[in-house]
Amino acid sequence: MESELNNLHHIPLPPKQLPNPTTRDDRPLLNSLSISTTTAAASTDELEKKFAAFVRRDAYGTMGCGELPTKEKVLLGLALVTLVPVRVVLAMTVLLFYYVICRVCTMLSVPNREEEMQEDYAHIVGWRRIVIVQCGRALARVMLFILGFYWISESYRIPNSNEKSSTQKEDKHEPEEMGRPGVIISNHVSYLDIFYHMSTSFPSFVAKKSVAKLPFIGLISKCLGCVYVQRESKSSDFKGVSAIVTERIREAHQNSSAPIMMLFPEGTTTNGEYILPFKTGGFLASAPVLPIILSFHYQRFSPAWDSISGARHAIFLLCQFVNYMEVTKLPAYYPSQQEKDDPRLYANNVRRLIASEGNLILSDVGLAEKRIYHSALNGLFSQC
Repeated sequence: MESELNNLHHIPLPPKQLPNPTTRDDRPLLNSLSISTTTAAASTDELEKKFAAFVRRDAYGTMGCGELPTKEKVLLGLALVTLVPVRVVLAMTVLLFYYVICRVCTMLSVPNREEEMQEDYAHIVGWRRIVIVQCGRALARVMLFILGFYWISESYRIPNSNEKSSTQKEDKHEPEEMGRPGVIISNHVSYLDIFYHMSTSFPSFVAKKSVAKLPFIGLISKCLGCVYVQRESKSSDFKGVSAIVTERIREAHQNSSAPIMMLFPEGTTTNGEYILPFKTGGFLASAPVLPIILSFHYQRFSPAWDSISGARHAIFLLCQFVNYMEVTKLPAYYPSQQEKDDPRLYANNVRRLIASEGNLILSDVGLAEKRIYHSALNGLFSQC
């Protein structure tokens, strides 16, 4: 990996040096590169060709460090002293209010524990669960409204028969007992995706273990029924987590009262124009999936969280008065027998369906390449 970084000083990474996109890479982001400013423009162009799925194309430029016109600077200055403080206060109020609701509803309740660090309150039934879910959905939509998503365009699309996979065409008969989908499968563009899915289906997510310990958010994640994983380094719990996710998906498929799972099988966010290879974890249960496509439209700042720091992204997002989200919902995808026997085939077919219906470009890069791209940009824009 060190040799890969050194080569970026002069020329883009040769294809043979790129990490295998199917290989799991759980290392932290690489250290910044030191790249000469005289070759910065050429290096940026080469990098953008190789890592197109993570390139920002809005008015703020790469990493949000582009030179802005005077008018845009004035608008940012006004928003920083007027709009941003109001939105921050409102957002924190909503968060604290929902935390209090979750705290009250979980009092005297014992969390469900499947194993160490895997505890949740999603098993609660009766009025407590109803309050947690209904308030969570409503307040998630309020949070989106505060962030400028005043209306969200939603459409339901039935794919054409000629766009279905060959494995689906072979199975002429519908399942006798179809059941509801066990997991929602969606492309991943921004952390804002989570607020939308909370506002509609209130599903269980896969999250870092550290999320469970965060103030306020930790309890909310347990009420969602999140499955916690350690992403920073490889550990022996991956197999156990995969088994828990598979069991949760099967439970949701068979039991309508169980919380549905929500997975972003790409494993990281893109700029919204591409779709990365899918991991197979959400398809091991052989249960039907519900594909949903998210896209964000913009004129100035893109809400996509691709190659920009979290703090810079949040500030620019809060400064933008109106943000736009478009959602395309597809029918539940029921796997053929061949897809049930081959989770990778199942995942690839769903990925191609989402790409076709969402006009997304298939990309073969992944999280490992994104880290290399971020590291290179940190060197190019070290003064940003």
